[in-house]
Amino acid sequence: MTAIALTLKKPIFPTKLAWQPILVLSWIIVLTVIGWAIFPSLFTDYSPYAGDPTASFAPPSAEHWFGTDRLGRDLFARTVYGSRTTLTATLLAVMIAFGIGALVGLTAGFAGGFTDTAIMRVVDVFLAIPSLLLAMVVVSVLGYSTNNIALAVGISAIAAFARVMRAQVLTVVNQDYVKAAYGLGVGRLGVMLRHVVPNSLSSVIALAALEIGTGVLAVASLGFLGYGAPPPQPEWGLLVAEGRDYVAVHPWASILPGLALAIVVIATHRISTSFRKEHRR
Repeated sequence: MTAIALTLKKPIFPTKLAWQPILVLSWIIVLTVIGWAIFPSLFTDYSPYAGDPTASFAPPSAEHWFGTDRLGRDLFARTVYGSRTTLTATLLAVMIAFGIGALVGLTAGFAGGFTDTAIMRVVDVFLAIPSLLLAMVVVSVLGYSTNNIALAVGISAIAAFARVMRAQVLTVVNQDYVKAAYGLGVGRLGVMLRHVVPNSLSSVIALAALEIGTGVLAVASLGFLGYGAPPPQPEWGLLVAEGRDYVAVHPWASILPGLALAIVVIATHRISTSFRKEHRR
């Protein structure tokens, strides 16, 4: 009867992480940005919308850490408040990709046969299309907004999650404990829920951690191209785009928000790498 109970050969979440200095710094950066998104008023006293025309393109200083834009708005405040828009869209996109992609991969890997072949050919078609291009097509059809960007980025990442989930499922279904469960009379649904799903999720969760950084970059890229939140709503990609015409004379208007974006993406990728290394042990 032991095979009837849930069999978990590998923990879904890492049980330990190598707390190296760079990894600790990465966590500090990510947690700080999360704090920006949840409690932005704790990090800046300036409004992201109100500007001072007399302080147009003020350089970085103790008063304005990132300087100001052409309307005299504090760029650090707009970066802080913009984190909520970017991170919300990113998390929603990853949840969409994770949920649908894992379900598609599970169905393909567990069903096998014609179902597996048909599903994976569709997945291959999606993988053949550059993810950013696919996201641009989707958001063009749905309309320009932050929610539609999240949906577009999520749809563009479904195929990657489906392939990883299918590969894990195919590995798990051939394990001895799964065959033993069948031998003890456990039905296909019971085997799938108690053994296959729990032991297939670890790599998919590691991929989700990696996709957070990729999603931030994708959301910001669409915002930079004008597919995201309309002005004056702050959004990281939009902030970079607004300052690009003044890079030669006022470089901070575009470089500093872009640098903040790059640091966050690098930090999230470093954290996701630690997850992946832990799952491979």
